[in-house]
Amino acid sequence: MTRETTSFVYVTYISSTPQKVFEAITRPDIARRYWGHENVSDWKAGSKWEHIRANDERTVELVGKVVEIEPPTRLVMTWANASQADDPSKYSRVTFGIEEYDTMVRLTVTHDELEAGSGMAKGVSQGWPAVLSSMKSFLETGSGIDLFAKPKSA
Repeated sequence: MTRETTSFVYVTYISSTPQKVFEAITRPDIARRYWGHENVSDWKAGSKWEHIRANDERTVELVGKVVEIEPPTRLVMTWANASQADDPSKYSRVTFGIEEYDTMVRLTVTHDELEAGSGMAKGVSQGWPAVLSSMKSFLETGSGIDLFAKPKSA
């Protein structure tokens, strides 16, 4: 039986350079400032990467492998909850496409091969818009947004 999959594509425009956007994704010291997590790897094709909460516990929350890397324009990696790392069927794929666009950067994030209806699919559909908004704010102003903010009551 074939599992049903889904995908999400997010596009944002950032007043920055491709190099700075690429570094914001791959440098732990930068990612922690807008994401609250660090993406840790040696960033070579075939290498593992870990998404580590930037707190005292340093919890590894997500894991995967670097599939393809072409700094500063492209990064493809697999993605799974650390607790499901041993189950190949739980992995999805994230592709970051970074291109110069006039005086800014067009960042396209494609998260595909997600199990339809899964907790991961729900999580990324809510998480990526907030994370990418925070990255944009950070690169343009020096401050990310509060990723844990809640809607105000009416």
